[in-house]
Amino acid sequence: MDEPLDLLGRFIMKHLRDPGIHHVEHLLVAKWKAPALRDLQQELRSLSPEQRTLVRRAVVSSLDAAIHDFLFALQEASENGAVRILVDGNEPARESDGLHGELFSEDGWCARFSEYGEPTDD
Repeated sequence: MDEPLDLLGRFIMKHLRDPGIHHVEHLLVAKWKAPALRDLQQELRSLSPEQRTLVRRAVVSSLDAAIHDFLFALQEASENGAVRILVDGNEPARESDGLHGELFSEDGWCARFSEYGEPTDD
């Protein structure tokens, strides 16, 4: 059985980070069929390959920054009792010295649980 911290990390990667990256990757190659996305996809397809790579990097960086900041705020709110997140009856925020620090490194949530792995600079 996974520890509560790992369950939370896997959940966040599977239901937040990975779908966000998947979405931008499909936008960049115009795979979505939704009429509301047609113009955006057309504009993105007009970019050079280098520009599309830059857009992807910016989106991944933005997602990771938002998750990091959310986890930092969650940790603080947990410490003052304002918010409690329970995973299998346990509070992962109490088991971590900083939830936001669980994301990165070769042992972090991105590396272990995200389909896209640890962020890179490419």
